[in-house]
Amino acid sequence: MESSTLDVGPPSIERIRSAPKVLLHDHLDGGLRPETIIELADEIGYTALPADDPEALATWMMRGANRKDLTLYLETFAHTVAVMQTREGIHRVARECAEDLAADGVVYAEVRFAPELHTQEGLALDDAIEAVLAGFAAGASGTDLTIRGICSAMRHVDNSLEVAQAAVRWRDNGVVAFDIAGPEDGFPPDDHIPAFQYCQRENFHITVHAGEAYGPRSIWKAVQYCGAERLGHGIRIIEDLEHDDNGEPQLGRLAHFLRDRRIPFEVCPTSNVNTGVVNDIADHPIAQLIELRFRGTLNTEFRARWLASALVALASSTHGSHAVSAFTACADFVSRPSASVVESVGQTFRIVLSARCRCYALDSNWSSSSSAEKSVGNQHDPPSVGPWCRTRIWCESTSESVLTAFSGNSSNGT
Repeated sequence: MESSTLDVGPPSIERIRSAPKVLLHDHLDGGLRPETIIELADEIGYTALPADDPEALATWMMRGANRKDLTLYLETFAHTVAVMQTREGIHRVARECAEDLAADGVVYAEVRFAPELHTQEGLALDDAIEAVLAGFAAGASGTDLTIRGICSAMRHVDNSLEVAQAAVRWRDNGVVAFDIAGPEDGFPPDDHIPAFQYCQRENFHITVHAGEAYGPRSIWKAVQYCGAERLGHGIRIIEDLEHDDNGEPQLGRLAHFLRDRRIPFEVCPTSNVNTGVVNDIADHPIAQLIELRFRGTLNTEFRARWLASALVALASSTHGSHAVSAFTACADFVSRPSASVVESVGQTFRIVLSARCRCYALDSNWSSSSSAEKSVGNQHDPPSVGPWCRTRIWCESTSESVLTAFSGNSSNGT
């Protein structure tokens, strides 16, 4: 497989923003515009916001998210969810989500949300799903963005089967997968086996948050009990590695299984720092996972206006060369036997790309969409590459599509 070397310059904010990107792990209720939160709170009479100025509220949200603990991290969502209890409010948030993603150069996105969190004031699960999908369609209209939904059930609540059934009902209208989210430690994936088995019987896609706040056992259950096709985070698979007498890494059985089955990780480095999974971006195991040829994608988890600067910071960090590859290659981020990731030379990054690259989208129709063709080049039916993802989107790397995709964010690669 041939490779090409191109000079693309430093990863500036504008360069990152204009690059066509794929986002596979992002939460709808984690990326509201601050002014929208304030305006929706005023409309419904919600008075518990910690600030009534957009800048002050954004500062509070960022400070609240960076608490080095997943459970504490999730507390900030009380305010965003509170203003998403009407059809109109949900529609606006979803529309603005799509608008913001399109403005950031995202061409394909799977944005997840928990319908059950939007039923506190009388909406049904289907009402919430309908409002989200309608908002996505409105926001993406007239842009190159294709946006799909993933329905998440809250893992500490016993509604997962109902959420899975609702997700399947909307499969032909824009919902592409089922997920579980929320506090991981103490709420294992196999608590929700009926929901996952339902999805399997319905031939419906599954992605599971696992391997973030809890270790390899959570990943094992997500894959072997629940049939996860992708893993939300998954980075604690690094704990299933040992080193031999020469210091060489040796994969444990689970790590071997994931790599051999090519199960992709939806990696979110900035979020992993905020929740305390890793101390610093420089300590993030994403570089080692790349070296070991795991499949991975780079994602935001929680979309925000400060994403671009966060990506530049990531690119400038100790493992920046690996991060830069994510938004320069449309994302066979982790397993590229014929492609070096990125070679940093001073202020210039020379990107070495294999001729083909792939992303692990769950919408089987997206690969033939005009926006995909326009953004990532010509697509071809690849040779069989394994069952880990039923949709395989391939493209030819050209000078126009060099900056194709960070599989998502400041965290994943596809």
